[in-house]
Amino acid sequence: MAAKLTRLHSLRERLGATFSSHPNELIALFSRYVHQGKGMLQRHQLLAEFDALFDSDKEKYAPFEDILRAAQEAIVLPPWVALAIRPRPGVWDYIRVNVSELAVEELSVSEYLAFKEQLVDGHNFVLELDFEPFNASFPRPSMSKSIGNGVQFLNRHLSSKLFQDKESLYPLLNFLKAHNYKGTTMMLNDRIQSLRGLQSSLRKAEEYLLSVPQDTPYSEFNHRFQELGLEKGWGDTAKRVLDTLHLLLDLLEKVIGTEHTDIIRVPFRNENGILRKWISRFDVWPYLETYTEDVSSEIMKEMQAKPDLIIGNYSDGNLVATLLAHKLGVTQCTIAHALEKTKYPNSDIYLDKFDSQYHFSCQFTADLIAMNHTDFIITSTFQEIAGSKDTVGQYESHIAFTLPGLYRVVHGIDVFDPKFNIVSPGADMSVYYPYTETDKRLTAFHPEIEELIYSDVENSEHKFVLKDKKKPIIFSMARLDRVKNMTGLVEMYGKNARLRELANLVIVAGDHGKESKDREEQAEFKKMYSLIDEYKLKGHIRWISAQMNRVRNGELYRYICDTKGAFVQPAFYEAFGLTVIESMTCGLPTIATCHGGPAEIIVDGVSGLHIDPYHSDKAADILVNFFDKCKADPSYWDKISQGGLQRIYEKYTWKLYSERLMTLTGVYGFWKYVSNLERRETRRYIEMFYALKYRSLASQVPLSFD
Repeated sequence: MAAKLTRLHSLRERLGATFSSHPNELIALFSRYVHQGKGMLQRHQLLAEFDALFDSDKEKYAPFEDILRAAQEAIVLPPWVALAIRPRPGVWDYIRVNVSELAVEELSVSEYLAFKEQLVDGHNFVLELDFEPFNASFPRPSMSKSIGNGVQFLNRHLSSKLFQDKESLYPLLNFLKAHNYKGTTMMLNDRIQSLRGLQSSLRKAEEYLLSVPQDTPYSEFNHRFQELGLEKGWGDTAKRVLDTLHLLLDLLEKVIGTEHTDIIRVPFRNENGILRKWISRFDVWPYLETYTEDVSSEIMKEMQAKPDLIIGNYSDGNLVATLLAHKLGVTQCTIAHALEKTKYPNSDIYLDKFDSQYHFSCQFTADLIAMNHTDFIITSTFQEIAGSKDTVGQYESHIAFTLPGLYRVVHGIDVFDPKFNIVSPGADMSVYYPYTETDKRLTAFHPEIEELIYSDVENSEHKFVLKDKKKPIIFSMARLDRVKNMTGLVEMYGKNARLRELANLVIVAGDHGKESKDREEQAEFKKMYSLIDEYKLKGHIRWISAQMNRVRNGELYRYICDTKGAFVQPAFYEAFGLTVIESMTCGLPTIATCHGGPAEIIVDGVSGLHIDPYHSDKAADILVNFFDKCKADPSYWDKISQGGLQRIYEKYTWKLYSERLMTLTGVYGFWKYVSNLERRETRRYIEMFYALKYRSLASQVPLSFD
């Protein structure tokens, strides 16, 4: 709190000094904001007005420009302009300026949200949510660079606390003794009854293991181990057992992966029985509680035991995982995949415009419940948690927001919480591998791919025909929804004559063969056809329906490499960017959005290029520059291709991902057992929130019937 007050005091001083020095100029700037009337201004709009007014003499206003560049939004209610200022990721301040008087006020989160709610007539908040008091005594880092490295922080903090006195080690002993499988003791037998006995046995076991070959099977020393009080759960060879012992010394329990993976399909049910109709992801909310009970029953039948870990994915999956973990009392992991709040700007404050179609009131409520209940959260990038200097992270956007008429969130999530961990996924390298590995290339697919891209026939799988088949290909593949911005890529390409001269455009999106049931996709279909007509793109573009054969898709990326083309991912926001990883793994130079995960995956100019889809003209110029450089110097294409591959090998493989996930499961399960990571108070609060709000909101979503 002291740090926050100091920041605000400094902020007011800087603003006050700037106002005193340049009152007329700043009145002119804020008047431009106010002139736009009641509403919201985003960061790029704030800066555009500043640049338009002071472009020729920015140095004079540098202190104010710094503040403005840290502002993420402004609420304009004449004569007031309120700013949400983010000095660094995860840290927010709020101020309000009276344009008539040039008076500056500090606002609390609650005051800022109340001011923001005035944009929506006739709404008063009903419930104010604040999760911060429950975490006040919970250990958390304070530096932005620690965000997403929760397990390292926890290990340092809790290990030091655990070893402050000998008595605090007893939970560790109990944790090991509790491990069993179908009644068989796995870690410690009754010979070990004390910490001293455990320490002595571990020293003797380590000494013995160092004296035998590493591949010695456990069966050859199981009797010796049982005499020491140790059972077979430590590993199947001397090396594995020794590794586990060393992990224990570092307070990490190794979690061995399962031998088999099964898929259990559990349908939705309504009062008439199994629901066989397809349901949009936005409409599933009324079914999830019954679905959770059915899943729980099926899991117990199949496993004959409780699982050790439940992982949720996306908003509905995370809510089900929360309910299951709560019911079964097991460790929970959350993977957001995407949080819709950042994909649909202002979908919170203008909820009334969105809710009948998307039911965001249910989704945002489910997101809050899951992210606060879960034991740990996996994200693909830092950006997903806390954004960058200039952009707000997906989770960070849930720190404070308001749903007028429903509730106000003054502290929804803490991005400094040690439950956050960055674990980046990768591409399947048996499918996606470099185009240069010619002995592995799937040349049998080439006739199909050539037909897909170059044939002179239009049908339900591909529309429009490419005239000049010798040009490099700009390639993109994504769902046909607004946030993926595939229509934006087509418009960007259509507007730039030089880009059309340099390359063809091939996009894979949607399905021409059937009418979409998705409302948003229907709108994007219409927009796509309209843009192709408007910019006369026939002969320059090939529009291919969604391709589900991932093995052929791998060769499709490599085929685009053969044309010396590039992959472009133009999304307004991308949580991670799996297609970015796939294309880079195939050696295809990749040019992707600077909003979200791709900005972290790609090192601009080294392993790919960044574009800003909100500035499509500049984005098109970046593409033109890339192809011009490649035309003048073919080694530039190779340089970006190799840079992308090197980046993949360093950070983005499934082997690294799976090993990290298993380690995190063991760590959080252990710390939950031996310390106060249960967060019981938070979960009681969540139970109340679920019963009072979520159930009511979900019941208002129209049911689907066969």
